Amino acid sequence: MDAWEEGLPGKPCFSVQPRLCWWLSPFFLTCAVYFLLWIPQDRPSWVGALVKCLPVVCLVVSLQTVRWGRGYRALLQGALLCSAVGDACLIWPDAFLYGVAAFTAAHLLYLWAFGLAPLRPGLLLPIALVSGPYYGALLLHLPAGMVPALAAYSLVLAAMLWRGLAGGGSVRWGALLFTLSDMLLAWDTFVQPLPHARLLVMTTYYAAQLLITLSAFPSPRLKTS
Repeated sequence: MDAWEEGLPGKPCFSVQPRLCWWLSPFFLTCAVYFLLWIPQDRPSWVGALVKCLPVVCLVVSLQTVRWGRGYRALLQGALLCSAVGDACLIWPDAFLYGVAAFTAAHLLYLWAFGLAPLRPGLLLPIALVSGPYYGALLLHLPAGMVPALAAYSLVLAAMLWRGLAGGGSVRWGALLFTLSDMLLAWDTFVQPLPHARLLVMTTYYAAQLLITLSAFPSPRLKTS
């Protein structure tokens, strides 16, 4: 039995990369479908919601192939499923706060998955220096009824970013891109329309989810002994 089949992340076989590309091909295909169809946002529909959610659902399915770290895998799958629910809710303006709640749950699951080791508290200062002024300005433009939910969400998102940066690897970049995507979306929605906002938001969002998902797969490396 090869190292991949035994579930040893340190010594996978040489066929890991082709397998990984195969397992992730539905994600890339459904991303292409989303961007090619580019269903107008001003006409919410279940078809539009399905097309938007499918790439994330494909990542959930791809994680079923991971044979080590099943607790970590399950937390990522839960976070991705919550994200898919959030994606669908954000299609309809009246369901916006339900979407916020779903993404809050997703980030809490990511927090649980990333853990608290290494702690790296020094990361909190730069995160606060960037996110504090941004969210302070954003909250001034929110309807009063949305302020508590979005304030709570911003804190959870900042905590997820902290743990992602502390973890390093693909998780670091995934957490950064997720935060960037959310900041672009919020600014475009509540403060000022941004050029090519939807393209930027969805590109960074899908890339973020992919990078976080990749953290569950063993990294191919040469076997030295």
